[in-house]
Amino acid sequence: MNEIEDPAATVARLLRTNLCVIKDNETIANVNVTNEWQSNEALRGYDGQITVSVAESLDQKLELNGKMRKRVCNLRVSAWASEQLNSSESARIMRGKIVEEINRVIRQNRSCPNQTSYSFYNTGPLSQTQKVYQCISEEPPKATQWIELSGSAYEQLWKSDDNRHQVNATELGNCAALLFGFKLESRKNTNQIISFLFEGYGTAPLGNGVTIKAWNKTNCVWDNAKSGSFAGIDEVITLTLLQNLTDYVDKDGYVWFLARTFEASDGITPAILKCDYIRCAVTVRGITYCDVLGYRDADRVDVKPFIFRTEFTLKSWFFENIGV
Repeated sequence: MNEIEDPAATVARLLRTNLCVIKDNETIANVNVTNEWQSNEALRGYDGQITVSVAESLDQKLELNGKMRKRVCNLRVSAWASEQLNSSESARIMRGKIVEEINRVIRQNRSCPNQTSYSFYNTGPLSQTQKVYQCISEEPPKATQWIELSGSAYEQLWKSDDNRHQVNATELGNCAALLFGFKLESRKNTNQIISFLFEGYGTAPLGNGVTIKAWNKTNCVWDNAKSGSFAGIDEVITLTLLQNLTDYVDKDGYVWFLARTFEASDGITPAILKCDYIRCAVTVRGITYCDVLGYRDADRVDVKPFIFRTEFTLKSWFFENIGV
């Protein structure tokens, strides 16, 4: 059954996955993004907090029969900061930086707030949200043949910079393969589009090229195969899932993709897979537009230490066809 995602959950994920607050000492601030309300306990372990909630939702009929509708939702987003022991900067300064980041993220993503992009930037073997493994055959995601990449190998996938990770398959009939897992934050019934992007190339004695596939956990098969140009040069290949998306999200919330050389080794010349960059983009059913209407300061000076707060009002909407 298809679901429409709560606008507050969409905006909270948008901020959580895109926010980057840089402190004066050039380290990244630890900002907690949650639903309402502000928590003094949460502030003690973080540099700041952001809370998101629905303030008001209006349903507008676009046709007289009420079939086509526009759901307009106003959201309340608050930035909170309080003085912390051994902090390198004041709470007022931290609040200001969080406010600027909220403005940036919302404005830059105003026409696509329901899209989330997952990459391997700043991840490694300890990550519980993105995983990469290598093998010399095409195996199911849970097969023991898969070996997780080292920390330095993960770093080769962080950016599109020609610093490629390489997998070699030397034995007759073996192919070079990589397995990519992404743990989606959205509920699986709200997913509308899942798109996987692979950048790299493959070579083999019987023919060049790379094939990418998605793991269908319901049928226990790799399907939706897409291949490149077979030129043996760096290229971008994209695989997009549009139907039966719950079949591709496992019980742990992961979606799995495979990249392998199009041909195998002949036992003399190896099959070689080189990967430069990976990305998975997920679009959920929900708000398709969101922007800042305004914001105001609402500091709390009746408590100590003072709590510095800025409250945003956001406007969002999406269109729906509810049938006759």
